[in-house]
Amino acid sequence: MSAIMQTCPHQNSFVFRQFFATPIMQRLLVSVRGPNEALAAARGGAHIADVEYPGSALGTPYPLNIKAVREALDQAGFQSVPISTNIGEDQPIRSTACQAALGVAIAGADLIKCGLAGLDPKAAEYLGRNLVRTIRAWFPEKKVYPAVFPDAEFSISFDPLTDGPRLVEAIDCYGLLIDTFNKSIGKGLLDYYDVAQLTGFVDRLHALGKEAWLAGSITKDELPQIWATGVDVICVRAAACAPKDGNARFGEVREEIVRELFVTKT
Repeated sequence: MSAIMQTCPHQNSFVFRQFFATPIMQRLLVSVRGPNEALAAARGGAHIADVEYPGSALGTPYPLNIKAVREALDQAGFQSVPISTNIGEDQPIRSTACQAALGVAIAGADLIKCGLAGLDPKAAEYLGRNLVRTIRAWFPEKKVYPAVFPDAEFSISFDPLTDGPRLVEAIDCYGLLIDTFNKSIGKGLLDYYDVAQLTGFVDRLHALGKEAWLAGSITKDELPQIWATGVDVICVRAAACAPKDGNARFGEVREEIVRELFVTKT
């Protein structure tokens, strides 16, 4: 049985620090809309509670919602569960992107995803460097993860598999997220890349000492294949939800469903 199954990451802060700092430990991230879903995710075994509004690829939430999730997790004994969130899929103005990243860090996010949709490698590096500098100036313990997209309209100018690792090395952030941008066309991550391509991506980041995060309408049945790539973090929303009106992303995260996802890593 793997280390992810042998040690509960929520037992105490020492376990959390070990788990959180070790790239070889694979983690399940569950995106949540608020405190109730965050508690369901944590009780089901999720290692990261990702605060979002699922109306878009990353789903930018209100800062007060991030704060409410942190408080709810702390009060329920899940102080060791880190919170991630995002500042949106694209960043048209560099200064406001840096302000947004700092704002979600103040609100309680430990891990900050920053979408770089539409940027070429040079522009992504310029913005990414400033995002990393901003967070480290106020919160050196918090981590920035650029988010890049395989959809054709974006990958034509920024190839996540090749440009992504170069970006991470250039800006010295902690890792990179690949996610799908358009959630409404029925295409997931494995429609863009096969397992061999994703494994190569993960290996390139690990060779740099960085983390690889993967997302994109990943289903429960796909999880074993994606765990096998060696990925550090798999991000899910719909797979953790009981659907509402046929729409899983806007359904409700359920503890028992998250527990089923958790045990796919054996």
